[in-house]
Amino acid sequence: MLIATTRLAAFTPSPTTSLVTLALTAEERSRSRHRFTTPEGQIIFLRLPRGTVLKHQDYLATEEDTIIQVLAKPEPVLTVTARDSLLLLRGAYHLGNRHVPVEIGPDYLRLAPDPVLQDLLIHLGLTVQPAVMSFQPEAGAYHHH
Repeated sequence: MLIATTRLAAFTPSPTTSLVTLALTAEERSRSRHRFTTPEGQIIFLRLPRGTVLKHQDYLATEEDTIIQVLAKPEPVLTVTARDSLLLLRGAYHLGNRHVPVEIGPDYLRLAPDPVLQDLLIHLGLTVQPAVMSFQPEAGAYHHH
């Protein structure tokens, strides 16, 4: 079992680095203390400071001198687009008003599937497309990475 205790500020892999990858959903990347098993059967326990939210391609140091690379695992999402930016901003406002985790792109919003929110967004005139891809919601105003 590998025990990850520290997120590295910077890391450059070398040929001698023992590197393990761990693909996690957005919700799993918000767990600072949890046990995961890789597809290869490797057990990884996160023992990170409370409130840690991991991002795609973060690196973690372990007590066993192995480095873990975190990857954003593809998961079901809704991608929201609009014919103009004002309409997209209106959608962002309504999602934010409901405290929904949202990934914000230059011309899209992305959120976890929710039929009630999907109907709301469609009613507002937005286009909503289901997909399976990595989801990286905003960390929030009070979270520092």
